[in-house]
Amino acid sequence: MKRKVPLVPVVLSTLLILFLLLPTFVILAEGFTGGFFPALIDPVVLDALRVSVVTTGITLLLTVLFGTPIAYLLARYRFPGRTVLDALLDLPIVLPPVVAGVGLLLTFGRQGLLGPLLQLGHIQIAFSATAVVLAQLFTSAPFYIRASKGGFLSIDPDIENAARVDGAGSWQVFRFITWPLAFPFLLEGMVLAWSRALGEFGATILFAGSLQGKTRTITLSIYAALESDLKPALVLSAVMVVVAFGLLWVVRYLNTVQFENPRRQLLSDVPDVKDPAATEPLQVSQQSEKHPEKAD
Repeated sequence: MKRKVPLVPVVLSTLLILFLLLPTFVILAEGFTGGFFPALIDPVVLDALRVSVVTTGITLLLTVLFGTPIAYLLARYRFPGRTVLDALLDLPIVLPPVVAGVGLLLTFGRQGLLGPLLQLGHIQIAFSATAVVLAQLFTSAPFYIRASKGGFLSIDPDIENAARVDGAGSWQVFRFITWPLAFPFLLEGMVLAWSRALGEFGATILFAGSLQGKTRTITLSIYAALESDLKPALVLSAVMVVVAFGLLWVVRYLNTVQFENPRRQLLSDVPDVKDPAATEPLQVSQQSEKHPEKAD
């Protein structure tokens, strides 16, 4: 007997779905119609795309380079203050981006904590492309660290120990065992970190400013275009929607792969009861236990 779908949950769900999806469809409809390509090749739009691609690419590289060892240490070793450090590294996830920008400015700005030391080396960080990268790194790296830590924790230590018994060194174990097994989780963390860096706004505008061709990313360009020409803002918004949907699809696919691969491996280890060859060793073993003299 089919259960009748309750009316109230359906109505409430429909209202929320429309609220969440309708603005997205409006952005796509307005952005991809009426001069999309002329607006896409506008110098303002191209500068924003270039700055965003370059800075987020550098941010992702730094995140993987420095975040992977942190995630590995948190997953495999126990040391004093580990729990506190783990919580502090997650703090930028829940911290308002504007607060992050203030913290970066007070640390690396001209009048900040490290400002005088940087001035001695004639290094200018605030309101530069470097500031964009640091703002993106501060807000996005924790996403990669969390995903990577989960990947390292999911690996059975016995597999690595077996490789060590066979003579593999620490680097060989990490290169040929740990890294390949944890790579789906690491790749998911890269996607999440890159998407967070691409959408960064609050910390960037406070710490790096909004200089066209230098520090003005896609999100800053959308905000600036709303004050003058709406079309570039619509085009960039539509591009961001498409990119965000693609990233979500990649993350969902990676989650599916992470679930299906262990499941398939587990099912492949179960013998097929319809195949006599699969059950033959078990039958021989049982006969040997009942009649040891025949087994000899």
